[in-house]
Amino acid sequence: MLLKFMGKAAQKIYYCSECGTMHRKWQGQCDGCQAWNSLVEEVTAPVPINSAMRKTSRDPVPELVLFRPDGEDIQLPRTIIGLSELDRVLGGGLVPGSVTLIGGDPGIGKSTLLTQCAAFLARQDHRVTYISGEEAVSQIRMRARRLKLVDAPIELASETSLRTVLTGLKKGRPPTLLILDSIQTLWSDAIESAPGTVSQLRAVVQDLVAYAKSQNVAVILVGHVTKEGQIAGPRVVEHMVDTVLYFEGDRSHQYRILRAVKNRFGPVDEIGVFEMLEEGLSEVANPSALFLGDRSGGQPGTSVFAAIEGTRPILVEIQALVVSAAYGTPRRSVVGWDSGRMSMILAVLEARADMNFSGFDVFLNVVGGMKISEPAADLAVACALGSALMNISLPANTVYFGEVSLSGGIRPVRRAEARLKEAEKLGFDRAIVPDGSVKKYKGIRIGTVSKIHGLSGFIQNA
Repeated sequence: MLLKFMGKAAQKIYYCSECGTMHRKWQGQCDGCQAWNSLVEEVTAPVPINSAMRKTSRDPVPELVLFRPDGEDIQLPRTIIGLSELDRVLGGGLVPGSVTLIGGDPGIGKSTLLTQCAAFLARQDHRVTYISGEEAVSQIRMRARRLKLVDAPIELASETSLRTVLTGLKKGRPPTLLILDSIQTLWSDAIESAPGTVSQLRAVVQDLVAYAKSQNVAVILVGHVTKEGQIAGPRVVEHMVDTVLYFEGDRSHQYRILRAVKNRFGPVDEIGVFEMLEEGLSEVANPSALFLGDRSGGQPGTSVFAAIEGTRPILVEIQALVVSAAYGTPRRSVVGWDSGRMSMILAVLEARADMNFSGFDVFLNVVGGMKISEPAADLAVACALGSALMNISLPANTVYFGEVSLSGGIRPVRRAEARLKEAEKLGFDRAIVPDGSVKKYKGIRIGTVSKIHGLSGFIQNA
């Protein structure tokens, strides 16, 4: 039978790597999300169409089934993995039928974490399938031997064809967990483009989401990241999945942080802390001790911030260094915090607290590779900067939290009592908090501040 083709030749289509919007020609800015330089060229081959593939008005139309919100559903219990830090980030374990996307730098430990996760579930008599498109089965076995997990009955395969993967999974009972490493290597024969392209990623993820929902299978996808640290591919992929996790850390250090940036079944911005050892990733029971560093002696420019990450309070040490500018323009360098936020704090300190940073290089660091985003760190950062400028040490047994406004006021923050409980548990006996944050709290001496104006006098008398 002769096949008729739509179009006479292949066409060039441009997709936005941020939102997936299709464009007929290249342009500098995407019409969908207004992102600049995000269009990627793809060549679409002609699609064959015969009489059996055509849809006519005589074809039966499926009936739309409507439900009410007060109906009863069968609630499937979560599957507890056994790694408490991973279970915490997921919101209490794996949800059947959920799709999770995890990204991280190469060599950060994504495959190690997922191999341990698969082994924990396989030893609990769950069917776990690990499919890699980047490694051979022998390479996965070598990792399992290094992690001492060779006795775990994990099903391993090395495959990149999505059709082959879904056909093979139909044999036997559906797996409890399906791991695909990585999503950029999978390809669908329904799309005439190379693996990893925008259209391939969208089609592959769409088919995997449909499979997960229909079979109640928890699916974990591994995604590559760009040089900016974002998961590669169109941003629409992150919208299609249920949970997006980022595995962060410096490969030169042994600590790793698993962070949830999207979770339909649990809190967002929850973190799990791991330590990379020779036998694999080990959970860190007390992350606050990790992020505090060595505080045996007080040093100018250091303060302790009582942070809230998801549902967990964590104490973090903030370090500041202020030195005379060697060149004409002073430097501003920040690690672990928003550089724009630090510029705002410096401006407030100069305008409201009579501190001059104009002729100095300013460096700010959050210990342990932690990344802070909440504005409650403003007061701790301001105290660290003021301490470094005046070369006066702050008390080592004091924690700080509070939001600084442009007018110089200190605003209350959420969950103040949880922050104080964590500080008390780790031996801190004093806290500097915004006025009105806590009414009464036993165990820690509370010092309240309402304005940033007297910061220099506070540091001198501390």
